Amino acid sequence: LPSKLRSMLKFFKKKKEDKPSLMADTSKSTDTSFYPLTISEVRRETEEAVSIAFDVPTEHQEKFTFLPGQYLTLKTTIANEEVRRSYSICAAPSDGELRVAVKEIEGGKFSTHANRHLEAGMTIESMPPMGNFKWQPTEEPSHVVGWAAGSGITPIMSIAKTVLESDSSSTFTLFYGNKNSNSIIFKDAFEDLKNTYVDRLEVHHILSREDQGSDVTKGRIDGEKVKAFNEKFFEVGATTAHFLCGPLGMIESVTETLESLGTPKEKIHFELFNTTAAGVAKKEVSSSVSGASAVTVILDGEETHFEATGKEFILDAALDAGADVPYACKGAVCCTCRAKVLEGSAEMVMNYALVDDEVKDGYILTCQAHATSDKVVVSFDE
Repeated sequence: LPSKLRSMLKFFKKKKEDKPSLMADTSKSTDTSFYPLTISEVRRETEEAVSIAFDVPTEHQEKFTFLPGQYLTLKTTIANEEVRRSYSICAAPSDGELRVAVKEIEGGKFSTHANRHLEAGMTIESMPPMGNFKWQPTEEPSHVVGWAAGSGITPIMSIAKTVLESDSSSTFTLFYGNKNSNSIIFKDAFEDLKNTYVDRLEVHHILSREDQGSDVTKGRIDGEKVKAFNEKFFEVGATTAHFLCGPLGMIESVTETLESLGTPKEKIHFELFNTTAAGVAKKEVSSSVSGASAVTVILDGEETHFEATGKEFILDAALDAGADVPYACKGAVCCTCRAKVLEGSAEMVMNYALVDDEVKDGYILTCQAHATSDKVVVSFDE
């Protein structure tokens, strides 16, 4: 690591003597095994959301280090059914704790269970942190802009705190959309951050059902608001990165507008916080296979062989064949089921998690990929 990065990591480790930093080494390999974690606290954040902190066993401390913006894949049993969900970590690595926030959604099996039934002392299983939506320390000061709606604030909180802690010059500007002031998750936490970083943190709330006395802060975050905010609160040329987390419509509108204003694509990072809007973008997959494809999946060095028709997703076919392959959302939003095609070809119908370079290198979301050749070999170990 460069000297400044090494010194920053030392800073994060020293910040809280009783809680060593959980800042990840960027070279840490992906681990898709589940580990039991004990809940240390369930804290009510709003009427609809809680944050959940976990005690990480000493022997697994290194596995659960993370970069701000990454998520946990949690697994538990609800009404005799195994349920998996991915939730972003809201703590900064320097906090020395592992904490996620869960907003209860109507009909949400896991979110309802988390908000109404989880309590300290219970055990839940989790994969180590993962995800491409992350901020990494840089050698130069960072000037980051965050765009969030509702529970999309969760990874943004972790990123904002870490950016501000990284040096004495980095800045963070947040645009955060909610229904009203009562639904703002981490409202007090951001007020505390503003008091600590008076000159380097700006927080702008946009409310859809509450009038704050200005048209620009009323409604939802969209392209027109991006243009208005660009004229007042940030400069495209001076911004080092934009992090977007929220519904599909917001992400598409903000991204398109930022690019039209001159923001390079590589400076815009986004993550959907749910899968409800993702189904609209499915595409047809063309395949030259007339029957079933012979598929091999590799996980932890072991091979599982099975057949999959052109209509079956590789993940579902692998699970049916008894392979314990990793997955969470099954909706193209997280990258838990990410794997690399080593032989043959496969095509995705949706992708909201992999970056362009990963796709070019042969990576797929197996929950969204169909085999398009007679033989396909896919590895989860790459």
